[in-house]
Amino acid sequence: MRRFLVSLVANAIALWLTTLIVAGVKIDAFGDGGVFETIVTYLFVAFVFGLVNGIIGSIIRVVAFPLYILTLGILALFVNALLLWLVSVVTGWFGFGLTVAGFWWTVLGALVLAILSAIIGAILRPLAGRKGR
Repeated sequence: MRRFLVSLVANAIALWLTTLIVAGVKIDAFGDGGVFETIVTYLFVAFVFGLVNGIIGSIIRVVAFPLYILTLGILALFVNALLLWLVSVVTGWFGFGLTVAGFWWTVLGALVLAILSAIIGAILRPLAGRKGR
């Protein structure tokens, strides 16, 4: 459970930093957009991103594995962009959440999000405890 929460917080922080770095990726907070509502929105979007990445992303990666090898992994960037766009669509159903301005903003946002998630995840990994638990 602790690993899940640390991963959720790491993804939420990475999303926040991505929205600061990439102009075409925004988060629309629910309610009046206060601090609490914004934090909850980032955690919600990170949760949806984790679900989409875990379920749909895994299926796409297994099916497209030969293409990953053929393109030397470049396809992963576009798969991550597709997943980020899908998170934008899903959170849009709730009337708040992630919005992306276009295809190339989504690709850039996916690249920045992947890099930041890896860095923040490596920093916060000791908080999650031992891997064997």
